[in-house]
This record gives sequence, C-alpha cells and structure tokens, in this order.
Amino acid sequence: MRADRIFAYGATAGLIGDLVLGDPRRGHPVAAFGRAAGAVESLLWRDHRGWGAVHTLVCAGGAAGAAVLASRAVRRSPAAAVALTAAATWAVVGGTSLGREARAVGSALEAGDVEVARERLPHLCGRDPQALDAQQIARAVVESVAENTSDAVVGALVWGALGGVPGLVAFRAVNTLDAMVGHRSARYLRYGWASARLDDVAGWPGARLTAALAVVAGGDPRGAVRAWRTDAAKHPSPNAGPVEAAFAGALGVRLGGTLSYAGRVEHRPVLNAAGRPVGVPDIERAARLSRRVGALALAAAVGGRLVLGALRRGARGGTRTGKGHA
Repeated sequence: MRADRIFAYGATAGLIGDLVLGDPRRGHPVAAFGRAAGAVESLLWRDHRGWGAVHTLVCAGGAAGAAVLASRAVRRSPAAAVALTAAATWAVVGGTSLGREARAVGSALEAGDVEVARERLPHLCGRDPQALDAQQIARAVVESVAENTSDAVVGALVWGALGGVPGLVAFRAVNTLDAMVGHRSARYLRYGWASARLDDVAGWPGARLTAALAVVAGGDPRGAVRAWRTDAAKHPSPNAGPVEAAFAGALGVRLGGTLSYAGRVEHRPVLNAAGRPVGVPDIERAARLSRRVGALALAAAVGGRLVLGALRRGARGGTRTGKGHA
C-alpha cells in the first residue's frame, strides 16, 4: 500500500478514535513524554540558551527518532503501518478533550458557579483564574479553544501529512516542550528559548491553515478575513495571532486585552475590536467551530498528501520515460 493511502486511512481512523475515546485519563503517551522531558530538564537545566537547545534536541530528537524506528519496523506490513499511524494520530490529537474541557467551564458559568469554572480553567490554559471574572473566563476559554485547535489538531495533521508518523510525533513533542519550558518566566527565559522558537517554526503552517479554515467554517467569513488581516500581527505570538483573530471575526466577538499569568500581567491588543464582548454561549460556538475546523483539516491533510503522492509518482514516471528515450 502506498504511503499516502496509509496516512489517509490511519489519520482518519486516529481522528475517529479521538472523537470516540478522547484522551485516556491515565497512561497518555504525551504525559509520558512530558515526564521524560522533565527528567531530562532536571539533569540539564542551566540558565543558558545552549543547554536549553540541548534539552530540545534530546527530547524532540529522541521522540522523532523513536517514531522513525517504529515506522521502519512496520513498513513491510500495510495493516501494521495503518495501525501505527492511527495510534500516533489518536495520541497526538486532542480535539475531543479540548471541546470537553471548554464545555465543562461553560457549564459551570451557565450555572453561575464561577469558583468551579476557575478550578477547571487551568485544564485549558495557564492563566491565573483567581484574577478573572465570569466574562474574562469565557474569553479565556474561547481564546484557548482557538489556539489549541491549531496546536492540538490542525498542526499535528499538517506535519503528519508531510512526515507521516515521525512528523506527527515530532510536532507534538515540540509543542509539549514549548508548553513546559517555552514561557517567559525567570527560570525559562533563556533555557526555554530554543523550544519556543522551534515551536514557532513548527506551528507556522498549521496556524495559517487553521485561520483559513475558520474563515470557511465560521459564520462570518468576511469578518474573519478582516480580523485576520488587520489584527493578527498585533498579537505577540506569530501563530496564535492569526488563529485567534480569525476565530474572533468568525464568531463576531472581541478577544485580547489584559491577561494574568501567575501574577504577571500582560496587556495584549484587542482582536476584532468591532465585535461584541465574549459571552458564555460563545464557548459552545467556539467548540463547534473548532470541531468543524478539525474535520476540514483532516480533509485538507489527506487530500494534500494524496496530491503530493501523485505528483511524486508522476515525476518518477517522467524520469523513467525520459531515460528510456535517451
């Protein structure tokens, strides 16, 4: 079986697995990688960019290398290759858990229980929930749904289409390292620099595809395009900017503003200033938009991989024909 078909069948099965099963509560492969990366950090940490780069190379490179070995081990068995691709896709994609956690916060807010919503919010993002009121919590959830649609679904599928199982695993490893050490705290400002920059590079194509699909799948295509074009560059993150701006425009809401991370306050530009303030019902709307974007991303990734495979076969066929006539 051709590699493009293996990816098509495996990625589709893996995304269905995520839809049906979600993430396991115990023994998740990404959590195991996080523990291993934490152990490496405890050995290597220095307040130095070079040591942080070594940490990134060891962890992300080790995960990618293991995926390469696993792919080679099953290359003679199409069924095993499809199963490996499905398992890897299910392990690295987290769209169902993202929607579940967002809805849990939304349900608490609908019931008027802000304290429960504050307790659930850290499952989605690293903001200080005690500094947020109900409306700010709802805005934080919508922003997290937008950003994690790119990080936890679309970006992984893009790199899976480009690199198969190693691409899937490497992207999730890089994204996990960024979440662990890539933030601007005193401990990780230098040590996490390499992980943060590598995540910016790895996330670039998935973020743009996520924004484009939000335009297609959202309720206001013109608003999404307008917000993306005018506001994305204002965001401090080169990848969260396009995604959050497009979601804001598609949903007709305002995102951005004052944020608090572990006592550190940030004042971010407003995205889609013409929109209304985020309300609790917008959490469900954002979760549904995320689901539609994920489904479209699968179609785009599979279609792109099939087209790429056809072009490569055509190029090889042309080369052989040319040599025959010579």
